[in-house]
Amino acid sequence: MDDAITLECLSGAALLPHLDAVAALRIAVFRDWPYLYDGDAAYEREYLDAYAQSTNSIVVLARDGDDVVGASTGIPLAQDSTEFQAPFLTRGIDVAKVFYCGESVLLPAYRRRGIGHALFDAREAHARALGGFAWTAFAAVDRDERDPRRPVDHRGNEAFWSKRGYVRQPGMTMRLHWNETGIGDIDHPLTFWLRPLDVVDEDAS
Repeated sequence: MDDAITLECLSGAALLPHLDAVAALRIAVFRDWPYLYDGDAAYEREYLDAYAQSTNSIVVLARDGDDVVGASTGIPLAQDSTEFQAPFLTRGIDVAKVFYCGESVLLPAYRRRGIGHALFDAREAHARALGGFAWTAFAAVDRDERDPRRPVDHRGNEAFWSKRGYVRQPGMTMRLHWNETGIGDIDHPLTFWLRPLDVVDEDAS
């Protein structure tokens, strides 16, 4: 990872002083393709408060000096909402065995410098340290490759996720509402990616 970047791992109430910084980062990164999220600060604070209320959560901050340039979150799936749990229950996967990786966001200028792998490493290490989890998982929005709003130079994260051992699970899809830029509040399909937690990624740093 870039030597200029430092990571800070926070759990539970230790996140509270940093909620606004993480919210601003999420709004900035998710405004771009493929999420096209027209961010709402009040919603962000409510969303992130779930992580602050959990003693088993993790929020990893990537800092360049004092500036927060990246962040990733994780929480036991059993402590997340029913929308996130439903695809696992339908598939017959015990939600108590899944650690959910909420998001990993990084400002464009800091990408492809090893920071993204470090954020994933920290969350997976936290899940292993907690014990009792068989899987890590996250959900990614599904977009039509032919959507005219897709930037011609867009480079997706699928190869990155696959390199880390995550596998997309067709059929394990949920739908979430958010305000989409230029459209308003609509629901979006997101499909889960899973990885066995006992896989250690030794050369992804």
